Amino acid sequence: MHILITGGAGFIGSHLSERLVADGHAVTVLDDLSTGQMSNLAALTDQPGFDFVEGSILDRALVAKLVEPAEVVFHLAAAVGVKLIMEEPSRSILTNVAGTENVLDAALRNNAHTFIASSSEVYGKTTKFPFNEDDDLTIGATKNLRWSYACAKTLDEFLALAHARESGLPVTVLRFFNTTGPRQTGRYGMVLPSFVTSALEGKPLMVHGTGDQSRCFGHVADVVEALCRLMATPKARGEVFNIGTDQEITIRGLAEQVIEATGSSSEIQLIPYDEVYPVGFEDMQRRLPDVSKLKAAINFRPKLPLSRIIDDIIAERRAPVPA
Repeated sequence: MHILITGGAGFIGSHLSERLVADGHAVTVLDDLSTGQMSNLAALTDQPGFDFVEGSILDRALVAKLVEPAEVVFHLAAAVGVKLIMEEPSRSILTNVAGTENVLDAALRNNAHTFIASSSEVYGKTTKFPFNEDDDLTIGATKNLRWSYACAKTLDEFLALAHARESGLPVTVLRFFNTTGPRQTGRYGMVLPSFVTSALEGKPLMVHGTGDQSRCFGHVADVVEALCRLMATPKARGEVFNIGTDQEITIRGLAEQVIEATGSSSEIQLIPYDEVYPVGFEDMQRRLPDVSKLKAAINFRPKLPLSRIIDDIIAERRAPVPA
């Protein structure tokens, strides 16, 4: 099968690319390398059936050219990370909405099964737990630019599902929760790699707010397994799925577990949000997915424990840098 992955040089995209090539698929990656890295694809560059194209999802002609031969499209390219969203909200909105429109319009020409990467952010300030795919969404005020990403991803979902209803385009929406593991960078506020790096360097682990906010961290290997199973599941078309684990931990608890796993003497420092983010930031106290729909569809749910994720990131950070 010929598969196009936008954002394929990124964290999730590179792991998915490796898995699909290993499974015998022809894979083309489109990435502008603004956040992705060629080093993430080092194991694939000489593999038959793999092709890398440097370019933007905002280039309609290029997107149309690459989607044309594809039977499946994983649209993962996006402006991601709370830090980046807060620093460049207008760029993030444009990239996320216009890029998705380009991919969907191109997919209409050959009816490619298109997976649209969304986010747990779309649940906004919802206080009903766990989050179910059919729940109402509660987004904060527009003056709080924190929510611009959630609104952009919500619009992506509406666009995808509108195409599914109007033209029968096979689409599947992926609401990713906190996915982490090797290759994830802490550059844009990704908390777990940042904690591990700080702990290994003996630096304080900076916990924003009180540290009582909780998240569910899933291993990228589990996420890739879920995506591959969804690709092979016809009834996944036209549906929205939470992609993540439902095992919660507070951010303070995460910092403590990282310190213990690394044997670090680092301390935990609580940093007020207004010292980290510009005006217009709000946080969600909990993000807890209901993954029963995913389990029912593919007979699988992310299950690797947090201890395994932390150990894998530690091992990567401790590995010698290739000469």
